[in-house]
Amino acid sequence: MAVVGRGFLLFRYISVTTTRRLEVLGGKRPAMEYQFKPPGRTCAATGQPLLPGSECHSVVIERGGQLVRLDFAPDQWTGPPADAIGHWTARVPAPKPSEWSQVDPETLMRFFEQVCEVGSPDQDEQRYVAALLLLKSKKLKLNDVRDDDSGTWLLLEGTHGEGAYEVRNLNLSDAETARLQQLLKAQLATEWS
Repeated sequence: MAVVGRGFLLFRYISVTTTRRLEVLGGKRPAMEYQFKPPGRTCAATGQPLLPGSECHSVVIERGGQLVRLDFAPDQWTGPPADAIGHWTARVPAPKPSEWSQVDPETLMRFFEQVCEVGSPDQDEQRYVAALLLLKSKKLKLNDVRDDDSGTWLLLEGTHGEGAYEVRNLNLSDAETARLQQLLKAQLATEWS
């Protein structure tokens, strides 16, 4: 349990198995409880996955009248924002094995389309791994492979006419591909379900 504060409000962070909440302690307001989701699977600053078991910095801010929890990788933490209501350090939980087993192909396709639309080089690994999973589940088909000065590209199309998509072929090892697939499946199970 950690006690953090801002102004006249103090919060006590409580973590009991799957229940996570902040209680307002003292101050001019009556004691209240706020329910928050468990730590996210991605860094709020970069969008990169937070590894299970790793430390993260969490902050609560108000957005549009709602209290929102944001989680940051340690190397992206610069301290709480000025409008933070509370902050603490947490551990990213390991996904449950049941979360890894199956990913809804429609959810995976929506995720893949989003990361293709954004086109950020920071998401090359997620795009590549999602494409491999979609090829395996027959939601995508490989039309061609293109080589240029920047590398090899997989030219893909959805089996129902979606696309065309170009995904950099990263030629990852089997072990690295499996690790990234597990991370992506866990992220989709918690954030896209």
